Amino acid sequence: MGCGLLAGVLATGVVHACACGCGVFDVATSSMLPNGQGGMAYLQYDFQDQSRNWSGTSMADAANNPDKEIKTDFVTAGLQYMFNSNWGFQFELPYDYRTFKTTSNAPGTPITTINWGALGDIRLEGIYTGFFADQSAGVTLGLKLPTGSYTFDPAVVDRDTQIGTGSTDVLLGGFYRGNLDANQKWDWFAQFQLDMPVAIQDDYRPGTEFDAAAGIDYKGFSIGRVRISPVAQVIFSNRASDSGGNADPDNSGYERILLSPGIEFHIHPVKIYADVEIPVYQNMTGNQLVAPVLFKASMSYMF
Repeated sequence: MGCGLLAGVLATGVVHACACGCGVFDVATSSMLPNGQGGMAYLQYDFQDQSRNWSGTSMADAANNPDKEIKTDFVTAGLQYMFNSNWGFQFELPYDYRTFKTTSNAPGTPITTINWGALGDIRLEGIYTGFFADQSAGVTLGLKLPTGSYTFDPAVVDRDTQIGTGSTDVLLGGFYRGNLDANQKWDWFAQFQLDMPVAIQDDYRPGTEFDAAAGIDYKGFSIGRVRISPVAQVIFSNRASDSGGNADPDNSGYERILLSPGIEFHIHPVKIYADVEIPVYQNMTGNQLVAPVLFKASMSYMF
């Protein structure tokens, strides 16, 4: 999604960090996986409000972290197109809007609040689904480009609070899906995404991130032409600590597990999907802000 671990500063040169973990939005349900020749245009909205300080595996005293809140709206326009049953590509253009509240050194102003929006880091990936005739398995390989700004108000906004990371990352992913019953009403799916920075700017390297999702969905409900599919999935995230002179390795990096119930409405050629993502396990390095719940909604059009 074009963001690194979120952080804030009291003043230039004093670094503090908070977890973004927005890579969980990049692993999706089976509805977003390739399924036959043709295209799919989509618009996705994600939201998280990081308002709780977390250290290790439990909530920590808010006084231990000068950052108080990081609220972000993520809007991503995407295009996926399969030229044939084997090869295709996916392109994503993100725009993020962020509110950041942190402790201030200004007399009479205990909290500084900053609002800004910007283009994020564009993602471009190739897709191969030629392992089986039904396209049940596939791999992706691509790049995250440093198109997002990483220099907004640098006296207050640290590098890992910026909307753009400033890095060029290699993206490697894969997926597999199948049926659980003979009637093909119960499906299962699994997906992973590895994000590895390979080229950096201004002495800041975001941590390598691994996100994976596994879940089931049921296709037995319908109202007229509308097919309704409940979805349940488990999401796992792991991110290494940031590195470099402008990073804060002592307060970045994490592991976490989220449970995500959702629902999909399919009125061909349109699909509408929404879910909530609830952390049930979090292990944060140092002190980092986390969100109690994350939200995702998307609408796609197949052509």
